[in-house]
Amino acid sequence: MANAIKKKKKQTNIIEFDPGIFEKDANAGLKNLGMDDLAIPFLRILSDTSPQIKKRDPLYIEGAESGMIYNTLTKEIYDGEAGVKVIPCSYQRQYIEWMDRGKGTGAPVNIYPAESNILSQTTRDDQKKDRLDNGNYIEDTANHFCLILGNDGTPSQVLVAMKSTQRKKSKRWNSLMLGLKMKGTKGLFTPPSYSHLYLLKTVAESNDLGNWFGWDISRVGPVEDANIYHQAKAFAESVDKGEIKVKHEEDEVDTGEKTPY
Repeated sequence: MANAIKKKKKQTNIIEFDPGIFEKDANAGLKNLGMDDLAIPFLRILSDTSPQIKKRDPLYIEGAESGMIYNTLTKEIYDGEAGVKVIPCSYQRQYIEWMDRGKGTGAPVNIYPAESNILSQTTRDDQKKDRLDNGNYIEDTANHFCLILGNDGTPSQVLVAMKSTQRKKSKRWNSLMLGLKMKGTKGLFTPPSYSHLYLLKTVAESNDLGNWFGWDISRVGPVEDANIYHQAKAFAESVDKGEIKVKHEEDEVDTGEKTPY
């Protein structure tokens, strides 16, 4: 009998991975992080001039189109027609002083509180920007601190900053929240802003200066998950205590929005 050539069988020791070990080591490596070490992402609307929709631009994102909603931290994009669900947790109004795009560091020159009279020191130019004597301009900015719900229902923190034409949308959103009434043991009361979900979609808008996409805001209904409610409440409290730091920068997303008359 001819000598048989014995083939060695490959032995593979496959160990099935148990993701439960992540839970055992929860928060490891993150204990020294404070609020100053975290970046609050912005939700912005992409426009025809946004670099995220230009294929040859380094900031290009596959599938991105004008009118989509963009997360500046995760780089996720959302269908503007379908919209995203958010829970508004806290609100701040600021007057932000900027140099013209391409000048300076791209960071605000100054940020003034809501009670400031800085607008009284400005003059409206032909582009409808409120200019100071030093040439910088002031933007009246409404900051909505929210939790956004992912496709799997997982919440994460975002900031929706509304300025220029979108200030009207911010006022309407605030009115929706303040006008909501619920019946309690002592009669009608106004529930906290983070008690309800809202849908943010985008719609085409225009004025004499151009075309762009703006926000469309509608109420969805009450928050029904107690864990998410408590996360929203904790976020609101952190913002109100001044623990959340916002890093405003010159938009890497050109929204295409034109200041109205």
